[in-house]
Amino acid sequence: MKRLLKWLGFLALGLVGLVAVAWLAVYVISERRIARTYDVADVALTVPTDAAAWEEGRRLVTIRGCTDCHAADLGGKQLLDDPMLGAIHTANLTPGEGSATRDFTAEDWARAIRHGVGPDGRSLLIMPSYEYANLSDEQVGQMVAYLQALTPVDRIPVEAELRPLGRILFLANQLPLMPAELVDHTVVAPATVPAAASVDYGRYMASSCTGCHGVNLAGGPTPGSAPDAIPASNLTPSGHLSAWTVDGFKTALRTGVTPEGRELDQLVMPWTLTREMTDVELEAIWLYLNSLPPAEPSG
Repeated sequence: MKRLLKWLGFLALGLVGLVAVAWLAVYVISERRIARTYDVADVALTVPTDAAAWEEGRRLVTIRGCTDCHAADLGGKQLLDDPMLGAIHTANLTPGEGSATRDFTAEDWARAIRHGVGPDGRSLLIMPSYEYANLSDEQVGQMVAYLQALTPVDRIPVEAELRPLGRILFLANQLPLMPAELVDHTVVAPATVPAAASVDYGRYMASSCTGCHGVNLAGGPTPGSAPDAIPASNLTPSGHLSAWTVDGFKTALRTGVTPEGRELDQLVMPWTLTREMTDVELEAIWLYLNSLPPAEPSG
């Protein structure tokens, strides 16, 4: 009996050792990925100074979801706080206390927005730059014009912490923690993209939808979401949008009420942001979604 207990003790110690070694490997490999730097060339960006450009920048910052993650005042907020995944507080984009962007140049803003890379060359955390990589110089300039003139908000973010499950999901590419890994940094953004009720302009606008609805926009579980979270809707012709009209689509994205009379949860589908889209933008997105091949949700 003593010999059996002795061997069981050795086995338990061995298992503990294996777990410790495995965790050390996960930690070291994830830290190396987090510490990676990216050599992204500066972009000569023209930042307009007129009131019309500032207002358009405010609208673009809204419809592209910046206030959804960085709070209505853009001072940042707690985006994630899970005992297993980690804790992440989004950046304070204002020039107030705790600002991450107070000393940003126009080129720093463009690099952060389109490449997900900070002035130090490292990837920003959970910044969906893969949705914004194709934004035109004109629109990024308008956004920067607004962001540079923000009212200071004093808010010091809690230091980011990536916990065991978060690191494992990150290494398994199930948690899009480092946006710079997902952006093709060789792509040159267009100088301008004329607004038109067309499939091409709809594709340009719908890039902001891919983060939740997937690259093929067929919906399914959102990356990094809880198992019981509401899945993103299928926006392809095989989803419920096939029974909608363009007017019903516009109404849903402006009022949060679908043609079936269902109220959209703004925490799941941020219609309070999309309601600022123009008729041309919404019609273009509608045309693009209807041009997609039917697809089924992943997961």
